[in-house]
Amino acid sequence: MFPLFDLSLQLNGFPMKEAKAELRKIVAFSEKEHDVFIKNKKQEIVNYHLQNNSFYKELVGSENYINWEDLPVLNKQNLQKPLQERLSKGYSKKNSYINKTSGSSGTPFIFAKDKYCHALTWASNIYRFGWYGIDFNTSYQARFYGIPMDFIGNKKERFKDYLSHRFRFSIFDLSDAVLEKILKKFQNKKFDYINGYTSSIVLFAKFLQKKNIVLSSICPSLKVCMVTSEMLFEDDKILSEKQFGVPIVNEYGASELDLIAFENPQDEWQVNSETLFVEILDENNRAVPNGTSGRIVITSLFNKAHPFIRYDIGDIGILDEKSTLQKPILKKLIGRTNDVAVLPSGKKSPGLTFYYVTKSIIEDDGNVKEFVIRQTKINSFEIEYVSEVELNLAQIKKIKKAIELYLEPDLNFIFIRKDSLERSNRGKLKQFKSML
Repeated sequence: MFPLFDLSLQLNGFPMKEAKAELRKIVAFSEKEHDVFIKNKKQEIVNYHLQNNSFYKELVGSENYINWEDLPVLNKQNLQKPLQERLSKGYSKKNSYINKTSGSSGTPFIFAKDKYCHALTWASNIYRFGWYGIDFNTSYQARFYGIPMDFIGNKKERFKDYLSHRFRFSIFDLSDAVLEKILKKFQNKKFDYINGYTSSIVLFAKFLQKKNIVLSSICPSLKVCMVTSEMLFEDDKILSEKQFGVPIVNEYGASELDLIAFENPQDEWQVNSETLFVEILDENNRAVPNGTSGRIVITSLFNKAHPFIRYDIGDIGILDEKSTLQKPILKKLIGRTNDVAVLPSGKKSPGLTFYYVTKSIIEDDGNVKEFVIRQTKINSFEIEYVSEVELNLAQIKKIKKAIELYLEPDLNFIFIRKDSLERSNRGKLKQFKSML
């Protein structure tokens, strides 16, 4: 098959041949060579932005710096000013790749990448997907993503899908009737892999479980499934692997950066150390030892159009003790820093705590398909859920007891059954939201 995917990127001004060659060179480094590469690239990108980017120079407060640790940590609020004010000398909207973040963290903004940096992002994606025998030019993708609903936006996205050799399932309606149609497509098309939002893919797996179908038995060309954008829990992974009959690969990325971590065939969440430098920092912006949780702070080593240096992505994570500079392993992604419930006692709990607590109990009978938790007051929460039948008093009592055990007593919960849950305009499901 003609390499349409690479060609379309090349025609749009992204130098794919050069980017792929550079990535191959970086991947081939010895551990010692890689350490030198990281040290040099960090210095190079900071010096570049101090000399060519007035926004970054102002943030640092000087043209010079002595220690890496003294550089400021950039946050999303810093970036909520016109893009024109943040671009480096010589870069404009016309000669850069421009996009906007999804805003799933609550703080959306427009960003830029120079074209070489964006080509490297694609080279990095191509390299990692290649671990599973997936080739973007020839492998056929079943894509579970949102899609613009306006005519022009929709057609543009469909054309990109055609060039990228993928078939898109819109995830805004995932009722059983729609999932039945999706299943028929798998019977009729030779998909090589699935890629998309975790919650939608897990929902499809539960639908298959209910019908007692293993997807690879009706679509034998299927090799692997990559999930992204939302947390994948271990029991969901086990269920999905069973129902799809292929490995489930966990991906963690950010549109403004690159793939941050990608599960390798050894079941390790391998951090991208080729185009990014990832740090785990405490509240004083100091690196914590491996094995300790902290804020995930990332430096884009190649982006000259826009600085992402010591950029706090808004997530909390832990690097594995066995991590090296060349091969960092993400042991755990704990979740967004802003997804924190503040309780009457003053205790702060990640929103995921509720998810873990309620998930195991709610799914006892398999009726509840999805749910979200919203904190409305310091002591009050709403749980919206999609289910074939209402939760009964015994189930509610069980959930409240577990919450008391994991969190604290005297919290008020309202349970609201719904036909479907509200997703972002991109189709993401935000599991916990604080209204405080």
